[in-house]
Amino acid sequence: MDVLVQVIASGLTLGAMYAVAAIGLALVYGSLNMLNMSHGALMALGGYICFYAMTALGLPALVGVAAAMLVCGAVGLAIYLAAAQPMLRSANFETQIFIATIGIGAILENVILRAFGPQPQPQSLNLTGAQVIGAVHIPNQNILILAVAIGLMVALSLLLQRTRLGRAIRATAQNREAAQLMGVRVGVVYAQVLAISGALAAISGIMVSSLSGLLPNMGGDPMLKAFIICVVAGLGNVYGTVATAIVLGLLEALIQYVLGVRYSFALLLLLVIVVLIWRPYGLFGRRQVVRL
Repeated sequence: MDVLVQVIASGLTLGAMYAVAAIGLALVYGSLNMLNMSHGALMALGGYICFYAMTALGLPALVGVAAAMLVCGAVGLAIYLAAAQPMLRSANFETQIFIATIGIGAILENVILRAFGPQPQPQSLNLTGAQVIGAVHIPNQNILILAVAIGLMVALSLLLQRTRLGRAIRATAQNREAAQLMGVRVGVVYAQVLAISGALAAISGIMVSSLSGLLPNMGGDPMLKAFIICVVAGLGNVYGTVATAIVLGLLEALIQYVLGVRYSFALLLLLVIVVLIWRPYGLFGRRQVVRL
């Protein structure tokens, strides 16, 4: 029972972190058909901004988180204005923006490297202490990560379902031309989606760095796993992405306990291959029928 509690606690923590990272990617792809490969660099930037605000400026934790969200949201908006918007009408938009955001991510990582150096840093926002369940000690930081992730997912669900912006995002994702005919300013919607995705990346980066520490390239592995989650769920499906992230987090924790850490990522990739052979459009995706 103690082992089961430990695996579930670790799996929920991993799934929560992956979900916050993945819903940012899914939201952007669902709206723009855009794979934002600079998402990992935005995660690293968010972690470092929070660290700098709390250590160098002496600001409270909530202010540090808010500063990270604002900065990364602004960078997400800048990515849309500088890269996505000029390419939006091109025939090869998905390929061009894919390559462009790889370059933007590399630039951001180098800016972080120049500003903060290559040495690993501990994240300032880190709760001490633990809760004891039986013989298992669950760190308070893990509980905080899970609580924040649940809060964000509920807030995003309410945003998409209950607000005018959410209805505009869903309408634009379903049919851009029809949304324009109904008076939706799709350019403004795209800009807002990139800003929201950047803010989510900042929170995800703070979560990841609170457990593993800060490095300029720390966002690479979480972004790759987030991308895997999006593919398994079905690209652009936000709710399916959350469910898949939790399941894969639990599965990864179980694999790490049974077989060891080094096998977890390889088996996750094997799972992706199996799922895509069985359902090429993802677990929650819809079959696309092309008539020639």
